[in-house]
Amino acid sequence: MAGGRERAVRWAGSLVILLALSGCGGGGGGSGSAASTSSAGGISTSSSSASNPAWTPGVYQAASKYQAECASPRTGDDPYTHQPYPDVQGTVTDENNWLRSWTHDLYYWYAEVQDADPSLYATPDYFNLMKTTQTDASGAPKDRFHFSYPTSQWEAMEYGQSAGYGLAWSIVQATPPRQVEVAFTEPATPASSSPANLVRGDEVLSVDGVDVVNATTAASINTINAALFPSTVGETHTFTVLDPGSSTQRTFTMQAGNITDTPVLMVKTLPSASGLVGYILYNDQVDVEAEQELVQAIDTLQSDGVTDLVLDLRYNGGGLLELASELSYMVSGPALTGGETFYQQQFNDQHPSTNPVTGSPITPELFLDTAQGLSVTSGQPLPTLNLPRVFVLTGAGTCSASEAIMNGLRGVGVQVYQFGSSTCGKPYGFYPQDNCGTTYFSIEFKGVNAAGFGDFGDGFSPANTTTSPGVTLPGCSVGDDFAHALGDPHEAVLSAALGYMANPGVCPVPSGQGSPALLSKQARSLRIRTHRPLRDLLILPR
Repeated sequence: MAGGRERAVRWAGSLVILLALSGCGGGGGGSGSAASTSSAGGISTSSSSASNPAWTPGVYQAASKYQAECASPRTGDDPYTHQPYPDVQGTVTDENNWLRSWTHDLYYWYAEVQDADPSLYATPDYFNLMKTTQTDASGAPKDRFHFSYPTSQWEAMEYGQSAGYGLAWSIVQATPPRQVEVAFTEPATPASSSPANLVRGDEVLSVDGVDVVNATTAASINTINAALFPSTVGETHTFTVLDPGSSTQRTFTMQAGNITDTPVLMVKTLPSASGLVGYILYNDQVDVEAEQELVQAIDTLQSDGVTDLVLDLRYNGGGLLELASELSYMVSGPALTGGETFYQQQFNDQHPSTNPVTGSPITPELFLDTAQGLSVTSGQPLPTLNLPRVFVLTGAGTCSASEAIMNGLRGVGVQVYQFGSSTCGKPYGFYPQDNCGTTYFSIEFKGVNAAGFGDFGDGFSPANTTTSPGVTLPGCSVGDDFAHALGDPHEAVLSAALGYMANPGVCPVPSGQGSPALLSKQARSLRIRTHRPLRDLLILPR
């Protein structure tokens, strides 16, 4: 892999930018404290009632003063960077002081954050306070994307590896009566191998003895989430599923493996009246191997002479902005060689002209016409289809860097047509930051395109969407079709795109699928996770 090791080491040793997520990962840093904690009103507080004498409300030290001062310091070398951990002995309060100063400096809505005493909370709880509590115009929380993950898991994700089964779930309905379907499986993984033998359209009825469709207790929801999204390689869970077209349930045990994702799962051509149409199923922009797979896909379609492209991003939560920029260039170049802006960051008002993380002037991210050394030799010219338009298939899981492809192309006049349902709406981003073994993701900027547009917090929606539309694009609202394989021209969403090419403006009857509806507190408590937060990212190199 040319340049891959060098690149991955650079990421792991620096900060990277990500777009906001809807999930919340596990946080660390609170263990090993000398102070015991207890729960009071949902917030863990110190057993001591005394406030921190070093804490002065409204006064902030530099975050570097507290960085790597850890309640439980790591020892030895990082297995990915092979560099010694920087940790030294500290306290939970030191970790919280770091979070407080870091948030005040970099958080996009820093002025809306409660200034809480760092000595009164366990670190995970304190991090949860370091965000705005305000709502947007629709009444939804302004910040739905605040989360953390163990650094070891985040670093593994950079290499495209994580505990899992080798599939993607489609959570059609997250609250009772729930509907969980298999969206796709990857070859030679626990999901696609015996005894599971799962295929697109398999419906999950129960896991580990819990009724997935109707469960109503918190314990049951935890069991469902633990089975659908395993956290440890080797853990096993029992599933009962209903195969598509069958009336007979089947039960099996599936073991989580160390899964290396296949970013570009399918490349094919489809005939049409106007010429050959290329189809790319692009599922993962986190794995550096995506660069090589995308170049190979575009090379193949270029050789085939395609005159249109369908880009299936329904299950692509996002990832590296460099990959999004490269792919956008490969779709539309070579006209995009004059330094056009693909993406422009906007930080909080304390940092109007300088990137506060890198220290560099804030400059646009341009459309990239050469490989960046992720898994293709750095500087190698990229192939291009030279298309003035692209047909994008989307769903609620189309997020961040995937939305940046759509927004970036629109900013330079490439016509983007949308088919499926509304995207998730994540124009914001982060630089993930490790401290004491936890990597934190806190919104630090908004991204805009060459036209200065980035206000798609409710996502992008096909123009005929009937409920909760985001920014509307020409195209058709169509529900996901689990009765047909992905890439099958009869699959409803792909079929709508192909039909629109032949008859512009003509759509099937709208599915009415829009942005996810706001749920009551009770409904939220019964909702299973819709995806893994680490897949909903937009990442920039330092």
